[in-house]
Amino acid sequence: MARSIRSRRGAPSVARPSLAYDSIYAVVRRVPSGRVATYGQVAEVAGLPGGARQVGYALHALSGHTTVPWHRVVNASGMISRRGVPGPEIVQRQRLVREGVTFDARGRIDLQTYAWRPRKGRGRSP
Repeated sequence: MARSIRSRRGAPSVARPSLAYDSIYAVVRRVPSGRVATYGQVAEVAGLPGGARQVGYALHALSGHTTVPWHRVVNASGMISRRGVPGPEIVQRQRLVREGVTFDARGRIDLQTYAWRPRKGRGRSP
């Protein structure tokens, strides 16, 4: 988690995100368009088993101008997770629909159809 530090002038600044966040962002970047990954799956692939919440914290920490495709990460039920402030869920759903992901009447994504299945091993995904 980023922590506040003081710059030379005494004004607070934000330290570089942790290596765990960097690993999480690298995994999320591998999820192809039209596919989704769960928070737990991202944590597992990033080498952080049991770190689903940490994935959520990392994605929440992204700036609004990020190139990380955060919208491709959903909860284990195949649903978009609710936020404290309304709005991002609508954007997330719109982006997924634009990529061809469909939702059922209850707002769920069929993970059998749309789940990302990373290649085994340490090689990069296409």
